[in-house]
Amino acid sequence: MAITEAVHIGADELPFIDIGDGSLLRVLQVKRGEGLWIIENIFKAGYEVETHKHTGPVWGYTTSGAWKYKEYDYVNRAGSFLYEPAGSVHTLQCIEDNTRVWFQMYGSNTNMDAKGNITSVVDGQMTLDFYLAMCEAQGLPSPKVLVE
Repeated sequence: MAITEAVHIGADELPFIDIGDGSLLRVLQVKRGEGLWIIENIFKAGYEVETHKHTGPVWGYTTSGAWKYKEYDYVNRAGSFLYEPAGSVHTLQCIEDNTRVWFQMYGSNTNMDAKGNITSVVDGQMTLDFYLAMCEAQGLPSPKVLVE
């Protein structure tokens, strides 16, 4: 069913889950038919996301802290906007505590080892399932994720 009115979700309706080392994640929206997933992370310095390739485009907006990709020289800081085309490959590294980033993604992330072998594939539905399970496991209230 298509949403026909504006939807407001309060900050307290989407708890953050711990994804390791104190870094946090929350899922804001998943549109299954479009392959869209929107997440927000708060990373601690030293957190690293394994090397991955996107099957669809990604938009990222940093609201605090700093992070980079191993493969590039630029650093994303508060106010930075990043566009990643489908097929881009990179390894996210967080370089400051309390680094807060929103990602809007289409498709999936194909995660790879150092030799380029696929180790896993993650998409919006898998991320949503993980988020919901971790909310329950961490004793958090059931989140009001926008799912279509």
